[in-house]
Amino acid sequence: MDSLRDQWRAGNTTLGLWASLANPTSAEMLGRAGLDYVCIDNQHGLVDYTTAIGMYPAIAYGGTTPIARVPWNEPGIIGKHLDAGAQGIIVPMVNTAEEAQAAVAACRYPPHGARSFGPAGVAPRYRDYFDNTPDQIAVVPMVETVEALGNVEAIVSTPGVDAIYVGPADLSISLGLPPRNNDDVPEFVEALETIVAACQNHGVVPGIHSSGSLTPRRLEMGFRMITVTADAVALGVGLKAEIAKARSEDGATGSDKMY
Repeated sequence: MDSLRDQWRAGNTTLGLWASLANPTSAEMLGRAGLDYVCIDNQHGLVDYTTAIGMYPAIAYGGTTPIARVPWNEPGIIGKHLDAGAQGIIVPMVNTAEEAQAAVAACRYPPHGARSFGPAGVAPRYRDYFDNTPDQIAVVPMVETVEALGNVEAIVSTPGVDAIYVGPADLSISLGLPPRNNDDVPEFVEALETIVAACQNHGVVPGIHSSGSLTPRRLEMGFRMITVTADAVALGVGLKAEIAKARSEDGATGSDKMY
């Protein structure tokens, strides 16, 4: 499979899914959905490190690039998730160029960074890991505060930053808005446009957490890394849809396939 960096170098837009449930089987199902990446959420998701170790190969086995959102901008945990098999790292709450530099350093071996060598989990799955795979690791700081918005030009111009990922809920809170997509609020839309413009000016991929219905709008705005839904969200939507069919008076039919 092509890495995210390879796809971005080719000018492609990438769509992905979010894994917040601690289950390798559901992670493999996400990997088989046919999108470009699956992100294991180790920050707000219900996934601990031991479970994540089994989810990375499950996603890759499904044919999709596994990436991770780490709990924080801390080199130890970033290194462990890379060693387990993450092919990209989303780093939350990056507010300055210095913090972006720290994220890059944690993802790269010397002389380009400070990552320690010991890919115990991932090396058996990739030939010549040290020589080849590190060039494929995507470094993706999150811009999700007013402070980061004010420093976005410096963040995106940091060498080694491949993409920026917007957390709409935290960005909204920082702007004094409810924690959701606030596309009806000019201040929120202007913030997104500022981030996209900065990314485009510096050859960095703009990314964002989205939904299926919002994805066409995000594509229109210029985002090129878009998470379209999460496992828990899709489970809830699917349950509601099936229950509504079961309770409908018109006897609407669906698939009779049980699995």
